[in-house]
Amino acid sequence: MSSNLRIIRICEQCGIEFEARKTTSKTCSDDCAKRAYKARKRAEKVEGSNKQVERIKAKPIEDLKAQVYLTVDETARLIRISRRTLYRMNERGELRFVKLGRRTVIPRLDIDRLFEQPKSVSRPMTVVIQLSDCYTMKEVIQKYGISEKALHNLIRRNEIPKQYNGIYAYVPKFRIDQLLSPTVTPS
Repeated sequence: MSSNLRIIRICEQCGIEFEARKTTSKTCSDDCAKRAYKARKRAEKVEGSNKQVERIKAKPIEDLKAQVYLTVDETARLIRISRRTLYRMNERGELRFVKLGRRTVIPRLDIDRLFEQPKSVSRPMTVVIQLSDCYTMKEVIQKYGISEKALHNLIRRNEIPKQYNGIYAYVPKFRIDQLLSPTVTPS
């Protein structure tokens, strides 16, 4: 059954303008239709191959997620950080390593705990102290004759709050005086 329709179209395969007899015609000739079909099939094969490659790439990560213990290399690959960063996290106590013979492994539960959101941790309120009631770090070093490293350790160990103004760090005078002033014992 032929149609009296005459529609001007552009061939999807070769780009030539042609007169179509049906509204569904996409190509100008049988040769172009065959070429378009082959191109479609080729594109489907390429897309299928790309999906297969993606599945193969994702499989090792899926396997790592299923394991109970991971090595340092596997953990680094899983969370995409360097081995050195993992060792630093171990030194800071953020991530526990377990030594099994000559192998170092990391429990999967500890890795998962890294990414859990802490439940509303209440932080102590920081009280702003006037800078006139504070020493600079240099003043403390000069007044009490201690080294810079000893001062930093003292501040960290006793959780003394620091305030910053420009490039200077300030610490409360009363806390430093409590810790470093010689105490007089009553006789």
